[in-house]
Amino acid sequence: MTAWASCSDTWECDAVAAPDFQQIVDAHYAPLYRFALSLARNEAAAADLTQQTFYLWASRGHQLREAAKVKPWLFTTLYREFLSLHRRESRLPRADLEGETAELPAEEGSVADAIDGATAIAALQQIDEVYRAPLTLFYLEEFSYREIAAILSVPAGTVMSRLSRGKALLRKLLIQECDRKIIAMELPPASEGGAR
Repeated sequence: MTAWASCSDTWECDAVAAPDFQQIVDAHYAPLYRFALSLARNEAAAADLTQQTFYLWASRGHQLREAAKVKPWLFTTLYREFLSLHRRESRLPRADLEGETAELPAEEGSVADAIDGATAIAALQQIDEVYRAPLTLFYLEEFSYREIAAILSVPAGTVMSRLSRGKALLRKLLIQECDRKIIAMELPPASEGGAR
């Protein structure tokens, strides 16, 4: 492990130089944005949370002592910023201007993958944030139980419990969605123009 803080204030050691800001943004922007979007359920708020996280990194990141802890630090900071924003908004609700944000470009993949992924993400968005955050961190961002516990500031046992309950809720929502689609496929198409 590299001890950055013991090297100097310029972020450079004799053996290893710390990654620069642009490298950190390039490596972590997309997963941070996805996590923010899963929490905020709004593209503009997710972009703001991600930008705020990188702003905080730019102003405080030099205090981090180990290069391996950059990713958990960013996710923890983003989660704390979300909680702070959530508390502020619960005291002072604001109006949402739908349709004002640009759509993100679609990732390449098959249509079936996109539909299934979109269905799963839509179901995930319906789950309470207490369960959604650990599910997103574990399955989409591939953090360990220990890392999720550190990010969310809860014990590892709580993470495992929330993952279990969250998976059960997600499974229930996905089964309901599948049942709804099957019923819709079984209905005969409505005739146009009536009987002749």
